[in-house]
Amino acid sequence: MVLRSFGDKRPSTSKDVYVDEAAVVIGDVTLHERASVWPGAVIRADDDSVVVGRGSAVLDLAMIEAPRGRPVTVGDGCIVSHGARLHGCSVGNDSTIGIAAVILDGATIGEKSVVAAGSLVPPGAKIPSGSFVLGVPGRITRQTSQNDLARLREELRALADKATKYRSTP
Repeated sequence: MVLRSFGDKRPSTSKDVYVDEAAVVIGDVTLHERASVWPGAVIRADDDSVVVGRGSAVLDLAMIEAPRGRPVTVGDGCIVSHGARLHGCSVGNDSTIGIAAVILDGATIGEKSVVAAGSLVPPGAKIPSGSFVLGVPGRITRQTSQNDLARLREELRALADKATKYRSTP
């Protein structure tokens, strides 16, 4: 795992966090209990802070950056999917950011929301809790369903199990 300081800014992780050796975590990053960061993911907090909540997963090739004055918060129980990009934004608890989705500066994603694969949430957008967002630019197309939330919980359980196996494999 690559946990890299930047000046006086150092990553902070709980002992049960999984950060893959091919991931890069730089600067003022806090990874809470059971968070996981998968191969090729980059979390860069050299200008402002990034917080990844309890049990959240930042999947392969995702990129999270906190530019000056724009901290990034990923709530508890979230998935930031493969190739997703978070830039100076906030994601509420129990939310899914789909494959290759982009969330830009100042955008806020409410809890229990889904941003579908390939969608783009523009700067400053405020997505209410329980929203399903689709498209470029992202538009709310429906409310999240119990099925959406059950799928998130199931995927998080599978990722937690896999992270435990990775941590124990030399």
